[in-house]
Amino acid sequence: MSDELISILVLVVVFVIATTRSINMGALSFAAAFGVGELVADFSADHIFAGFPGDLFVVLVGVTYLFALARANGTTDWLVHASIRLVGGRVALIPWVMFAVSGTLTAIGAVSPAAVAIVAPLALSFAARYRISPLLMGAMVVHGSQGGGFSPISIYGSIVNGIVDREKLPGNEITLFLASLVVNLIIAAVVFVVCGGLKLSRTAVAAAGDEREDGAREAPADAEGRLTPARIATLAALVALVVAVLAFDLDAGLTSITLAVALSVFWPDHGKKAVNEVTWPTVLLICGVLTYVGVLDEMGTIDYAGKAVSDIGIPLLAALLLCYIGAIVSAFASSVGIMGALIPLAVPFLAQGDIGAVGMIAALAVSATVVDVSPFSTNGALVLANAPDVDRDRFFRQLMVYGGIMVVAVPPVVWLAMVVPGLG
Repeated sequence: MSDELISILVLVVVFVIATTRSINMGALSFAAAFGVGELVADFSADHIFAGFPGDLFVVLVGVTYLFALARANGTTDWLVHASIRLVGGRVALIPWVMFAVSGTLTAIGAVSPAAVAIVAPLALSFAARYRISPLLMGAMVVHGSQGGGFSPISIYGSIVNGIVDREKLPGNEITLFLASLVVNLIIAAVVFVVCGGLKLSRTAVAAAGDEREDGAREAPADAEGRLTPARIATLAALVALVVAVLAFDLDAGLTSITLAVALSVFWPDHGKKAVNEVTWPTVLLICGVLTYVGVLDEMGTIDYAGKAVSDIGIPLLAALLLCYIGAIVSAFASSVGIMGALIPLAVPFLAQGDIGAVGMIAALAVSATVVDVSPFSTNGALVLANAPDVDRDRFFRQLMVYGGIMVVAVPPVVWLAMVVPGLG
């Protein structure tokens, strides 16, 4: 058995053990990375640690730390009530507002995880306050960010269009953008219906009224209207986070930690409480799995699978399998990295002229990003880490099942819609 097949088999075993026993999947993945890396691939410890997602670790800790501070001093409660007033008490509109905001942020240049890091904590705090499904709210934020993620001036769009130009393939920036926007919009509408969004339209006014009556009991004192110095400072910090990430391209995680520390200096009681609310089990889970994925990448397992598919003599079948590989791997790794690897792999059969390049590239891009609601991707991890007042194990399973549905269902749909007709 080849080293690549052994590494895939070990990954399957990790999933089986984690789902049948009460063991953190991240801890299992660290053990698997050590075992496979040392015994199979003959990697040193430094080589194994090279796959540790240090940037994602900082993002998860920094964002959850900052927004835990915002919850501790009542800022999120104030923002939730302000949002309700803004939409006239129509709670059902809020998921769509979050979809639009995250989509707008990515469309104008924010990288998807940065947009989710900004929007998800507030959206999920709102979901907790008004008993909206956290899966619905998290999915709306993630799909919104992906819906706007391939505009001609976006990060994802610029990267993919750059790869297309470099490989001298036919491209269409508007088709790529609209393909992602339409697919994510349709998925968001389906999730909205399935997760009870239509019921919100019938209960919104009552829920808002209940909140006003019960606010003094459930929320911190004076949470509904008064801006205290701590809340004013926190709101300024949140604005600073948005400006730093969007205008100055600063790292969202490092910026969040810096702002949280600054707030903690002036309000240490809030800071102490916030540190304890960082979702450390989620951080362990995500970082462990991605460290093992890094070992797989270094071993060549991902390239091994991609090349095996590209050697298939049936172009349409190869196209479908590449979409599946993009979806599966992207659920655990960088979407941009996967697109950068898969599009060049598709060049040989695209050059044959049997399949339209524009449709194939759009299908690959959508397949590799629509699955980012998976709890192992950066976006899904941010949703999981920032959901307050939930059974985190249950929510993790919901996100994992939902991500699995995306992996299974989306590639054949976009293949049928974009590749089979020969778009381009």
